Amino acid sequence: MTSESGTPVLEVSGLEVDFDGAPAVRGVDFSLRRGQVLGLVGESGSGKSATALAVLGLLPGNAAVRGSVRLDGTELVGASDRELSAVRGSRIGMVFQDPLSAFTPVYRIGDQIAEAVRAHQDVSREQAGARAVELLDLVGIPEPAVRAQSYPHEFSGGMRQRAMIAMAMANDPDVILADEPTTALDVTIQAQVLDVLRTAQRETGAALVLVSHDLGVIAGAADRVAVMYAGRIVESASAVELFERPRMPYTLGLIGAVPRLDTAGEVLVPIPGSPPTAGNTGPGCPFAPRCPLAGEPCLTEEPALLTVEGDGDGGVDRDGDGAGHAAGHTVACVRADEIARKRLGPLDVFPVPEIPPMAAAVAPAGKTGAESAPGGSGPGGSGPDSTAPDDGTAPDDGTVPDDGTVLTVRGLVKTFPVLKGSAFKRRVGTVHAVDGVDLRIRRGETLALVGESGSGKSTTLFELLNLARPEGGEIELFGQSLDRLGKSARRALRGQVQIVFQDPMASLDPRMTVGDIVAEPLRAQGTDRRTAAGRIPGLLAQVGLDPAHATRFPHEFSGGQRQRIGIARALSVGPKLLVLDEPVSALDVSVQAGVLNLLQRLKAELGLAYLFVSHDLSVVRHIADRVSVVYLGRTVESGTVDEVFERPRHPYTQALLSAVPLPDPVRERERQRTRILLPGDPPSPTQRYEGCRFRARCPVFARLGADERTRCESEVPVDREHAAGHVAACHFPAVREVV
Repeated sequence: MTSESGTPVLEVSGLEVDFDGAPAVRGVDFSLRRGQVLGLVGESGSGKSATALAVLGLLPGNAAVRGSVRLDGTELVGASDRELSAVRGSRIGMVFQDPLSAFTPVYRIGDQIAEAVRAHQDVSREQAGARAVELLDLVGIPEPAVRAQSYPHEFSGGMRQRAMIAMAMANDPDVILADEPTTALDVTIQAQVLDVLRTAQRETGAALVLVSHDLGVIAGAADRVAVMYAGRIVESASAVELFERPRMPYTLGLIGAVPRLDTAGEVLVPIPGSPPTAGNTGPGCPFAPRCPLAGEPCLTEEPALLTVEGDGDGGVDRDGDGAGHAAGHTVACVRADEIARKRLGPLDVFPVPEIPPMAAAVAPAGKTGAESAPGGSGPGGSGPDSTAPDDGTAPDDGTVPDDGTVLTVRGLVKTFPVLKGSAFKRRVGTVHAVDGVDLRIRRGETLALVGESGSGKSTTLFELLNLARPEGGEIELFGQSLDRLGKSARRALRGQVQIVFQDPMASLDPRMTVGDIVAEPLRAQGTDRRTAAGRIPGLLAQVGLDPAHATRFPHEFSGGQRQRIGIARALSVGPKLLVLDEPVSALDVSVQAGVLNLLQRLKAELGLAYLFVSHDLSVVRHIADRVSVVYLGRTVESGTVDEVFERPRHPYTQALLSAVPLPDPVRERERQRTRILLPGDPPSPTQRYEGCRFRARCPVFARLGADERTRCESEVPVDREHAAGHVAACHFPAVREVV
């Protein structure tokens, strides 16, 4: 059943959701026609997912739902489970955030898709199986007939999400709900999944509700955007109107907090404070405690969502024919007219920290800013005694060489055995996790290590942090080869290299107070308890935390605050090199901005060097000086960030950059026409490959003649320098503008 043209297929009005009496969704209203895409954005806890799940009645038993959800005029709120079961998967398809949890692990993928078909259509088992294979082929699963017999754990994350989309579109639904469908996916796989979502919508003609925290994804996909805060929509407009002329300070903050691939060096806009918990919004505007523009009217009464004057474009012109969907611009803010009249931007509303110039902060060669700072060798006072007894093997003070080189890695190799058997294990293969990585970091410099999952980034970090002789290649720290380190020299170097982990909660001991956590590295380096305790207030203050909170436990802090605790712990021993393993990937964009600004300030003040691992190239563009791109354990391109991002020469680098969405609806839709979509997933690292290991996915290889292909198939590309410090390992490098 389909709706007539112009008639909403889905109407949500006055939707409210309470969890154990605490309001999580408070009066949400929106409507969708077939073919429309609505993007729901906001920080964690804003009510986005609860709204999407409430539409299908998929909330847990402690949730109370009120209001109205109408599908073609049929009320779903209060419907029986039998009535909802007839709608789920048939009229409304669902794409969940975690496909591994959504699929049943003991049934084959094809059987699960076929089951969704047979639940709503009177077809035979054979016909349903054929339909499952057809759907897998439609969403780009290679060898669909074979892969239909696979179990969920045998699919990669991107393939599982594509299979989930295939199941959602199995019965040609009228509406597809996609709840964070690209979270935790590599940027290349994210581009594939978004392309498949567009295919699903095109094939079914369905309306799409896309829930995401990624404004770039929303900008490239949505016709209309609704910004949620504290359980309600606070601003809604066409995508073009909202990104170009936001009227709500919260929306301005979200847009200003996003690092962009097409700009570098700008200070990001952090939104102060944290969102309110459910039921703790107070009498006025819920955003008032965090809003620099808040005044007396904001504190007494929550503003209503009212229509304001817009530009009248009403939507995104997808086809270039001038056709759009008429819609208004609604805002819940008493200062909306002032923001529009003065054309205020994020930097006009929110205060941003001042980052000191790097040149003024870097100490002379042989000393870091931490050593030359007044009062000692690290934040908060003099550093731990690093004059451990020398065993004669190498200097052990971690002094930076005269040329400023902190870390040098040449031809790093690391393999892992593939074992089989239970009682008696035997080696049946080898995982070539790292197979030729080259890095160099200088004092005061940030080197970003980028690549898809499985490319060897984390393994490279662990080899560095082991401070042991590598399996292959060479690692030098502060001019000292790890091949020749003695026990005392290795102990001294441990204080000079520290790590900040990806998951701040998992990296902090929940049974220890924050003060003890920060002091732990100092104690491990031999600092007495009293001296260590004296440094804690300075360390916490340096990362923007209240020293009085040193007696609290990790669960009493927000995600961004916990990551700041992790940074304070790493700084406690006065390191010269910080290894940052996806330090902001688990944070909301508003919190991420504050942490990135903090890292920039600390690098400038202390003269630190960073090895920054990330899959988010927009973050890399913002924070890094140089970048090294790795594919299947090998460095394929490296150089300054500006040079590599503006003039990429390796096809893999070009594909990575092309896949990163921009938070600009007009530019993003232009880029989609020339986007490079890599086929499939990276090949298995258990295989050794002759020639170029990227050729199976390389768009350049596909266009080559027979003789040129033979070269790629038989000859391993070597690094060739194309500009000062810009090298690429490709037989046929060519600059392609993709940003």
